[in-house]
Amino acid sequence: MQNIIEGIDCSAMHINIDGLSINYVDEGSGNTVLLLHGWGGSIQTMKPIANILKDKCRVITLDLPGFGESSIPERPWNSFDYAECIKKFVDALEIKSIVLFGHSHGGRISIILSSKYNFVRKLVLIDSAGIIPKRKLKYYIKIYTFKLLKKFYTFFSLGNKEEKLERFYKKYGSNDYVDSQGVMRQTMVKVINDNLLNLLPDIKVPSLLIWGENDQDTPVYMGKIMEEKIYDSGLIILKDAGHYSYIDGYEQFKAVISVFLKDEFNN
Repeated sequence: MQNIIEGIDCSAMHINIDGLSINYVDEGSGNTVLLLHGWGGSIQTMKPIANILKDKCRVITLDLPGFGESSIPERPWNSFDYAECIKKFVDALEIKSIVLFGHSHGGRISIILSSKYNFVRKLVLIDSAGIIPKRKLKYYIKIYTFKLLKKFYTFFSLGNKEEKLERFYKKYGSNDYVDSQGVMRQTMVKVINDNLLNLLPDIKVPSLLIWGENDQDTPVYMGKIMEEKIYDSGLIILKDAGHYSYIDGYEQFKAVISVFLKDEFNN
């Protein structure tokens, strides 16, 4: 992985969007590509993609609000709040047309943007979130057990309510939840519950869907649903790759997007 994230110019800049400082990198020239990372990610996690594209077009990568060096929102956001912020970011840079890449949570934002606005020219969704997952009985057993545990833990352990809950989530919460703080924890709950299924038919631009066959976070069946619902789309499944399929299957990924974007590249 080290080799594929080297060689990017990280002379980051900042721009103010509605009082939030957004950290971003703008490099290369030609047609514009915008890269949106997943939950817990940053400019750094999108370097492998930027490295493929930066010599062939203009590549803009940013830290989404609440991540990297960008400001944290003052209130909990949902996916539509993120999309509105990115729309204002694109407008502030006076960009008229983009090729949009979205990984995981960045895919949620990309689905909203490409379904609502006409500045998205092509779309690449990578292991995208945005569909509420199918729930099996053991999931609900796990949830109810978790809630019962929380009740007992907060009742019997020492300290005030906030201290008890913090200790509980550190011990029993998901990694993403544990790593998030304050507003971002509430934001995570909001975005996870955003079901964007009904927006998929509104995406009218050529769309490439790339999935890791072993993705456990956003399983392949989600990619198949998106391919079915998005009119002009195609799904590529990368072998032996997980949720970060663009890293796990880097050479395959590079070849696929190079074909999809060949008309976008500088000659």
